[in-house]
Amino acid sequence: MYYPCIIVEDNILERDSLAMKVNKIDSLQLKATFSDGLSALNFIKKEEIAIVFSDIDMPHLSGLALLKSLKKPPVFIFTSSHPEHAAESFDLDVIDYIIKPVKMERLLKAVDKASIFLQTQQYPSPEVNNTANTSITSTLVRTIGVEDYFFIKENNSHIKINMGDVLYIESLGDFSKITLTSNKTHLVLVSLKNLEKQLPSNLFMRVHKQYIISLLHIKTIAALEIRLTNHMQIPLSPTYKQLLQENLVNKKSLTRFIE
Repeated sequence: MYYPCIIVEDNILERDSLAMKVNKIDSLQLKATFSDGLSALNFIKKEEIAIVFSDIDMPHLSGLALLKSLKKPPVFIFTSSHPEHAAESFDLDVIDYIIKPVKMERLLKAVDKASIFLQTQQYPSPEVNNTANTSITSTLVRTIGVEDYFFIKENNSHIKINMGDVLYIESLGDFSKITLTSNKTHLVLVSLKNLEKQLPSNLFMRVHKQYIISLLHIKTIAALEIRLTNHMQIPLSPTYKQLLQENLVNKKSLTRFIE
């Protein structure tokens, strides 16, 4: 799969240099280049674009203004000579911010981040039948209470996630991918380590360096893996298996004899 992209850069030398690098990346298809944000805006409204490589300071419409003007923006990767714009950019949920001059290895890292995000968003988005898990999810949400939820930031909005809807969370380096019972996924710019500290331990547990699972959705626990209610198999490392045994299995197991 390749991702259609555009470049928005008012400096012709930097625009041509970036275009040359983008054309060398197999996963990208460069559809057009623009010298100002207004021209790019008109193009994005007519064409399906997955990734925008954009400068910040440009005539007619800045890169930040371009992003803000789009209701459903593509993935944005900003390139700029001014690091002071980085904080505002990340508040707008840009995937990456590259300080000029743009080097190939740095560009590849940014494209990898964008690709991971687009994959988790199932680009292009398929239709999913979510009926199968509706009754299970509703029951679990009622069980754990209406106050058990959290918010994530996505596309300039805050999305409410019910904890009963979460199946598991997978580490993607600086990002984490949250998979729900509906098969929908969300990508958050929070590491698994930090998520582990914030999620309630009575509902979620780390079972592998790559995974946190919902305790509500465990179906079976084997020697090296956990099967969830959607039949997903999650690896179980020996380090976390002991904690799982002590903190969950032993406390919830029915035994032949009791004191």
